[in-house]
Amino acid sequence: MKRLQVNTTQNVKINFELANVGHRILAFFVDNIVKFAYLYLVIRLFNFTLINAAANGDMWSVKAIDVLLFLPITFYSLYSEILLNGQTIGKKLAKIRVINIDGFKPSFIDYTMRWFMRIVDFNFFILVFIYVYSLGLDEYLVLLWLLFIGGKFVGLFSILTTKNNQRIGDLSANTVVINLRDEAAFSQTILEEIHDAYAPKYASVIKLSDNDARIIKDTFYAAKKARDYKTLSKLRKKIEEVTDIKSQKETDIQFIDTVLKDYNYYTQNM
Repeated sequence: MKRLQVNTTQNVKINFELANVGHRILAFFVDNIVKFAYLYLVIRLFNFTLINAAANGDMWSVKAIDVLLFLPITFYSLYSEILLNGQTIGKKLAKIRVINIDGFKPSFIDYTMRWFMRIVDFNFFILVFIYVYSLGLDEYLVLLWLLFIGGKFVGLFSILTTKNNQRIGDLSANTVVINLRDEAAFSQTILEEIHDAYAPKYASVIKLSDNDARIIKDTFYAAKKARDYKTLSKLRKKIEEVTDIKSQKETDIQFIDTVLKDYNYYTQNM
């Protein structure tokens, strides 16, 4: 199993298990099932509208509706990974996630670049397929389907042959796909779930080092699981002492959780 070693700014080495081809194929098939299910529902719901528009000679309306209906599929992986913190529905089921190669959450630009390069990874031959098929060359239908299927193997070949199981989109965006089943590796990380709209409270958390944050996280989760409130209280006092934070009216658990999220927010956006 391939692994990615990340060296933090404090020289703490973190090992991530990379998602293998099987995980990514599973996610790919689930996501395509979601897309085809959407298409099926759209065709069932809107086919009558399209037929009426075509019958009335309003072809521009037909084209406009076509474009609007296909937008959710076109941008599916982009908005899914942004909204679900590096995951699509398929990736959630396969328990894999996209992260920056340095171990942090990818930026909006990273996600956009990764999505855009799907044209090369998966969809180059598909674009040829759509163009030629639109010309009405039905005699080449078998060849077109072979091109359609063959296009999917471009990304697969890249994943199989690159050092960190990266497709061209990953190489362009400086991202990798990791296996979330590797709980041992994640227990050593400082990664926390934060959303783009997250508003930090304590700017002085940057006084902490990566190693401090990792120790705080390990202690926090262990004490919370064991309901060791005495340890949580001591941990809070130590954080306040090191960072000079004058905490607001929060419980120990709420305060430490906020500190970890704030640290992730500032270090990811530095």
